[in-house]
Amino acid sequence: MINLKLNSSQWHGILELDYQKIGDSTQLLKAYSQAPLKIQRSFYPEGKAICHSIILHTAGGIVGGDRLSQTINLQPETQVVLTTPAASKIYRSPGEISQQNIKIEVHDNAYLEFIPRESIIFNGAIFSQNIQVNLAPSGCYLGWEITRFGRTARGETFTQGQWKSCTEIWQNNRPLWIDRQGLIAHEDLLNSPHGLGGQPVIATLTWVGQPIAEDLIQRIRQLWEQRETSSQAGVTQLISGLLCRYRGNSTQEVIDWFTDVWRLLRQNYTGQLIAKPRVWQI
Repeated sequence: MINLKLNSSQWHGILELDYQKIGDSTQLLKAYSQAPLKIQRSFYPEGKAICHSIILHTAGGIVGGDRLSQTINLQPETQVVLTTPAASKIYRSPGEISQQNIKIEVHDNAYLEFIPRESIIFNGAIFSQNIQVNLAPSGCYLGWEITRFGRTARGETFTQGQWKSCTEIWQNNRPLWIDRQGLIAHEDLLNSPHGLGGQPVIATLTWVGQPIAEDLIQRIRQLWEQRETSSQAGVTQLISGLLCRYRGNSTQEVIDWFTDVWRLLRQNYTGQLIAKPRVWQI
């Protein structure tokens, strides 16, 4: 592969990961990276069966024209937790689109928990992301996407630019969940109840792979209802899983809720406790 830098400020980053079960341990058998993407060494806070990996973006942020590609393969019986250490920053663009494409393969009895930190979409950014997940009949996937529009701590709102996100989850050549979202920055859309409703943060959690019982859906709804907040959220049952949505003003609030959902799903379907990534606490 050729290391291609598009110009002085644009990158074509590549990350290819292949996990394999060796004995009783999930191991990262293959790791290829091309700047600015990089993978840290594996670690095992939950024991050998579950491999934790951290994806790094060494350039510090994504600019217009950047192309990032990730290919993640979980061979049979593997269990992986994949995250990022901090928020991803999508910078203002002079007109070029920045793109991220992620392709995930989850084979028989494998389980991926893809839980990156939030993305911050700077005012003027133009960003498109595509995630495609292919599940074997006995594979499972938990993933979330958290997006903040504008650097609200600085009083910035997302009044210029564009954001698109598409997630497709397939199993046995059958679509289980296809979710296309998009937002063209405009003050009316930011404040409309049919848009962001005046809130800067939206988020989606998807768990797919097995049918989910109604009583578990109710327990997950209760995890949200017990919170005292003005933010909005909902939980929906899918064909083989569930969907959680959030619209509010706090990244930490939605991370805390999603982590509680993750904990409950892990305990219910594997009998194991989660280990919250320590890198988030740095």
